[in-house]
Amino acid sequence: MTNLSGRHLFLVIIVIAAIAAGGWTLNRFMLTRPSSESSSAGSPRASDSDWARSLEKIKENRGDIGPGGDVAMNVPEELRHYDDRRWFLAAQVAEVKKLRLQPVQDYVDLAAMIRRGELVPLPAVTETYILYGVGARVDGDPFTRHIADQNLELNDERGLRDSYVRLESARAKLRKEISDLQTGQNFRSHSKSQSKPHQTPRQRAAPKNPDPSSDISGDELELEIRSRQQELKSIEADQALITQYYGHSSASPEGDSKLLRDYDSIQALAENFGGRSFNLDNPTDREALKVYLLSSLRPQAVKVLEEIARRYRDNFGRPLPVSSLTRPEQYQRALRRVNRYASSIDTPPHSTGLAFDIDYRYMSNAEQNFVMNELARMKKEGRIEVLRERGANYHVFAFLEGQRPSDNLIAASLDEVGRPAKPTSETSEVEKTPPPSTKPKTKSRTAKNTRPAAKPTLRKRGNR
Repeated sequence: MTNLSGRHLFLVIIVIAAIAAGGWTLNRFMLTRPSSESSSAGSPRASDSDWARSLEKIKENRGDIGPGGDVAMNVPEELRHYDDRRWFLAAQVAEVKKLRLQPVQDYVDLAAMIRRGELVPLPAVTETYILYGVGARVDGDPFTRHIADQNLELNDERGLRDSYVRLESARAKLRKEISDLQTGQNFRSHSKSQSKPHQTPRQRAAPKNPDPSSDISGDELELEIRSRQQELKSIEADQALITQYYGHSSASPEGDSKLLRDYDSIQALAENFGGRSFNLDNPTDREALKVYLLSSLRPQAVKVLEEIARRYRDNFGRPLPVSSLTRPEQYQRALRRVNRYASSIDTPPHSTGLAFDIDYRYMSNAEQNFVMNELARMKKEGRIEVLRERGANYHVFAFLEGQRPSDNLIAASLDEVGRPAKPTSETSEVEKTPPPSTKPKTKSRTAKNTRPAAKPTLRKRGNR
């Protein structure tokens, strides 16, 4: 009887432990979902459960659409490429020039614009839209300032001194390694130059100078020295940049350095952003803060987004998926390595805070037609520039004053977005449409092209 009770007690303990472990695992999973899927973890005023329910809604199966099945998809002219594909980007560059907008260079600029109210942080999910994939390529690396085509790490004074010490230590180590390798190289060269056909027993027994590179061939030794010298050169360049932009002395960096103030600006925002605080010394918090920063738009673009989202929600009962908002040029360069649709021009549209992307990958043809017609209407009204991209996105650019730039200004911006595309036989999902005329006009043309295409030609899509 005692043995039986002991077994029962043992089984109860095992069951309790299994339940506890399962609960811990579930909780851990909910807290560590990747940012590309759980944008709510890094965006203000949204719960995981609300975001997850909305995600299920946009992904749900559209197979049972109705007795007649899905309708045919019809891409309006307003969402197709112009004959001169540069016109699409040139219209957005012209808006930047017209209003003298400053593009967002990096996260520091982004934070400053949010603090000034020029950009509005958006929640990860509302009744009408969901941020899905915003900031999917962020990391937990320290914040940097993009200066002289390089990313310079931001630090407070303590972190700056640590950086000086770390770089100086690495520099000293490399110099010693190079010196040791060069000693071995010189020893080997000296040994080969000496002819020793006959040696006495005493000479053979005499101690020899050590060769630190005896296991490396001459060519490999030379390559190793050059590699170390290149590393040393890179570290010394980093030291020079820190000295140039932070201060003049490694022992006591200037307390009024602009980069120190930039760090203080990020720190102030991190202490209270969207009702949450972030620890800049914690990689996980840095990653989440970056997603918060990227989840923002100019108020004029927010109006356009909310109007489309509300109409979509009213007609189809699900939130509009938005995959990209403001992207600093610094983030744009990183994104370009994995997304060929990310623009490479000097002023990428997303760096203005006026552009956003709508993800159509889960939409039925009827849903796509509705959204495209809404976007076409806004383009005819001169409020936006838009393109249906092959990468499952509608790229939308809101004109700040609700008025399209003049054709003359757009034509003057063509060269800034690159050379005209060469004819190609490759196909894409979007048909080409006639270009607007570049002749001077008294009024800016509407967004819709007025000249019908005789027979649309399929062409490869360009970058935005």
